[in-house]
Amino acid sequence: MQNDPELNGKYLGTITKDFVQVSDTLKEASYLIRKRDISKYPIFVFSKEVTKIGGLLIAAEERQLDWNINASYLEDFVGRKLVLEDKIEDFQQAYRDADEYCCLFVIDRDFMNFVFVPYPED
Repeated sequence: MQNDPELNGKYLGTITKDFVQVSDTLKEASYLIRKRDISKYPIFVFSKEVTKIGGLLIAAEERQLDWNINASYLEDFVGRKLVLEDKIEDFQQAYRDADEYCCLFVIDRDFMNFVFVPYPED
């Protein structure tokens, strides 16, 4: 599977549509992951098909979404070798403020990449 560095329009539209519907839930989950010292780096996996990365947070059919959403974090990604040991520091430097941005890991047949999406302002 090739990683496309750009989030093309095909993904941007459906991800944005779903993200707006669940952003409050993701922001709360991110806060809890950090507050409970599980990780400083929450990651939410958006996937069309069921994945074993992280734990299911929102099933697509529950909320009429295009994407299933799992909750995970950096250390889980390292354990699964999705982020290599020698790339942890690079990931941490690229990671954005978790109170303002949501870190998504988008998985589809032709695309797999990290995307940072700003939470909607109140």
